[in-house]
Amino acid sequence: MIRFEHVTKRYADGTTAVDDLSFEVAEGELVTLVGPSGCGKTTTMKMVNRLIEPSDGRIFLDGEDIATVDPVELRRRIGYVIQQVGLFPHKTVLDNTATVPHLLGWQRKKARARAAELLDLVGLDPSVYGDRYPDQLSGGQRQRVGVARALAADPPVLLMDEPFGAVDPVVRERLQNEFLRLQSQVRKTVLFVTHDIEEAVRLGDRIAVYGEGRIEQFDPPAAVLGSPATPYVADFVGADRGLKRLSVTSIEPGDLEQPPVVHLDDTVGRAAARLAAEGARWAVVLDDAEHLHGWVSADALTGASTAGGPRKGEGTVRDHARHMDAWLPVGASLKQAFSTMLQHDAGWIAVLDGADADHFLGVLTPARLHEALRRSTAADAVGAARTEVEVETVADA
Repeated sequence: MIRFEHVTKRYADGTTAVDDLSFEVAEGELVTLVGPSGCGKTTTMKMVNRLIEPSDGRIFLDGEDIATVDPVELRRRIGYVIQQVGLFPHKTVLDNTATVPHLLGWQRKKARARAAELLDLVGLDPSVYGDRYPDQLSGGQRQRVGVARALAADPPVLLMDEPFGAVDPVVRERLQNEFLRLQSQVRKTVLFVTHDIEEAVRLGDRIAVYGEGRIEQFDPPAAVLGSPATPYVADFVGADRGLKRLSVTSIEPGDLEQPPVVHLDDTVGRAAARLAAEGARWAVVLDDAEHLHGWVSADALTGASTAGGPRKGEGTVRDHARHMDAWLPVGASLKQAFSTMLQHDAGWIAVLDGADADHFLGVLTPARLHEALRRSTAADAVGAARTEVEVETVADA
């Protein structure tokens, strides 16, 4: 979808902002460009919509050399989101969102209907926010309007220049989550500029780590964290890259242990015998529909009486089971799993089927979490060996 071929940008004072850059971004891929200030990442992005013209090389959009396209027409085909949003203060939220459709000649009714659809998609009820003005919105709400406006004409490409950098950390995380949800629905080709490696890791399908005008590494987030290509990349991603890697590694069914399972209506004797046979100290408790209810300990099944309740060892598992609050859906990140273990002071968490939020799949223990992290590292090493990604960054190549 986007292809750079030996692109260089030199300014009149001799400064080289981007040096012999070659890479490709696939259709529907979200690539984050990350690096310190002055490294060339924003220059790279602005050359795609010709806000900056390259000194050498060519840039292709869907196979077409953008140098042959009228810049105004080109920009109307590309969504653009910046940090300060750039909303028109004299226009309502609905009219701001409909800006590009209006420029493209859409009828007013159609443009406003599309704007309302996009506002709803980014979590702003058009009946509530449509007639408001930008100064009546919070920073996070204005940023959502900026994203909606960029998507209003359904462009295939979206350029985002540190769009969440001006909001507080709590709002930023919420906006990141909402953008990932939105991207899963619209599947745009996205170049996302950021100086924050954690944001780059969280959002990107692949990350381009910039040095001084060059890409030092262009890989999936887990590979950048697990196998930094250069000392510069290792230093940039930080000494805690192992912890960052938790956020890009998902829980898979193969990562789970299968503990003993009993059911609510099982007799205590039968459940206790099951645990004794497997040498287990606890079991997961399911209901008749195989949905997670909680857990029960061997001591609860075989111990002495409890004041005010049935004697342990008598009745059914239902009498002694405890609800389980420490659980996650399969596909959640290992970072979420680790956080959940700490939050509930739990030695394991239940993992449920994401398609059926109560269907029990297994449990994740700290040992299995570590194995999952090692599995992810090994998989990335194999993938890197099999995948050819052309990234030419050497000035004298």
